[in-house]
Amino acid sequence: MKRTTLSLIAVVTALGAVTGFAALTAPDGTAAPTAKASTRLPVERAGLLCPAPSTSEVAETLYTSYTPTGTTAATGTTGAGTAATGTAAAQAEKPTARLRPAASGATRGGSSGGGKKAKPPQAPATVTAPGKPVTAEANGGSAPALTGSATGTLAPGWTVQQTTVVPAGGARGLLGLTCGAPDTDFWFPAASTAKERQDYVHLTNPDDTAAVADIELYGPEGPLKSQFTEGIPVPPRSTVPVLLSTLTGETAQRDVTVHVTTRSGRVGAAIGAADDKLGSDWLAAAADPASSAVLPGIPGDATSVRLVAFVPGDDDADLKVQLATTTGTIVPAGAGTLHVKSGMTASVDLPQLTRGQVGSLLLTPSDPKKPAPFVAALQVVRGKGENTEIAFIPATSAISARATVADNRAKVSVLALTAPGAAAQVKVTASAGSGGGTPVSRTVTVKAGTTATLTDLVPQGLKGAYALTVEPVSGGKVYAACTLAVPDDGIPMFTVQTLVDDRGTVEVPSARQDLKVLDD
Repeated sequence: MKRTTLSLIAVVTALGAVTGFAALTAPDGTAAPTAKASTRLPVERAGLLCPAPSTSEVAETLYTSYTPTGTTAATGTTGAGTAATGTAAAQAEKPTARLRPAASGATRGGSSGGGKKAKPPQAPATVTAPGKPVTAEANGGSAPALTGSATGTLAPGWTVQQTTVVPAGGARGLLGLTCGAPDTDFWFPAASTAKERQDYVHLTNPDDTAAVADIELYGPEGPLKSQFTEGIPVPPRSTVPVLLSTLTGETAQRDVTVHVTTRSGRVGAAIGAADDKLGSDWLAAAADPASSAVLPGIPGDATSVRLVAFVPGDDDADLKVQLATTTGTIVPAGAGTLHVKSGMTASVDLPQLTRGQVGSLLLTPSDPKKPAPFVAALQVVRGKGENTEIAFIPATSAISARATVADNRAKVSVLALTAPGAAAQVKVTASAGSGGGTPVSRTVTVKAGTTATLTDLVPQGLKGAYALTVEPVSGGKVYAACTLAVPDDGIPMFTVQTLVDDRGTVEVPSARQDLKVLDD
């Protein structure tokens, strides 16, 4: 996802002012210095959006807000995550990390539920220093969507996760979502308009001006004839849930790809999916279309895995399907390839995929000379019979500098790290706990073509939730996901969060003296 950073404009403006002064005071005949290469500096402002967590009156939601610490010469951060340089205004500004309730817009296509009024979470707004997560609770079915921003030393890498437990009802399950940044383009494979599914796409506008969004639906035969999907208004600082099944009059489809774009403004988008039999969870947006994909962190005890893919371009995609396990890369029995027609949603069941080992699905072109960009996601089920739970794993990007998953708990969190190409080393840090504890770090080696798991990296003296931060050290690309499993009354409730690079830095061009600007 793209993140707009106002600090880039401020830094360039400040550098331009300094350069202008130097040009005016330079001695006659002094050669102007050549421009230096651009540098990367920590962002000074970051924004996140969290959709309304649930409509169930028995829902219990935990928000975890966290900014990592670290020292990286390449990023210009210090031990406290502060900027190495920056504007005077940014340096003088008191750091904040606040979440505020967004107004509820009109539900499109059906009721989004109700329930008693919930007290908006307050604790995430009290984050004052990097390195320690802060939590807050919001119970009931009226907890609002949240818009938030972090500034100063709390902005680089700021991460918020909302985790909701719904113990009963049609939407029962453990629903986890890493709150995302606003954007203009989102892809959601693995959505559904089936009768047993209630899939809402939540559109949240963080800005002071209205946004206008379009929603396109693609089934196995191509685009679905839809209504009320163009020009959906999302008022300023508000959220609008849209029930997918009411957007088309065509026959219900088990597998649908959803494309959300904006005509004006920006929105945050996520799909809340509830299955009458299997459970419920959030479906986060997949990585942008690419000719290969990694879907990391499939639990070893998964009883059902379904792959859904879509090609937005003009060319079909023939994909090779592989599974990177803890011991090596294998080809799933009977499902080594997948043909995806242009403009159509394709799917395939992968029975007995993991066989007890945590794994990551690798999708590459069957013919490297004929790559075709696609998007993909997995629907994963644990348990059997009435005791089942569902989660989704979208294709994700490699971690380039740093990524964090905010809500982890002792003995029930599993971090999966995958190196599909060359072997790699990463540094994994478990933060202090929200209620106390001492951070710990470990360097983990991931062999080429394998998935490594980490279950025992927990802060010393842990109390409460803790964050896990992953930073590449050397070697090839690494992809990561974290599974949080919280069994409830015999139901193996779980949710999987893919780790997305936190984009805590921004590339800032260097300026140089140029006397030509005085010619005019």
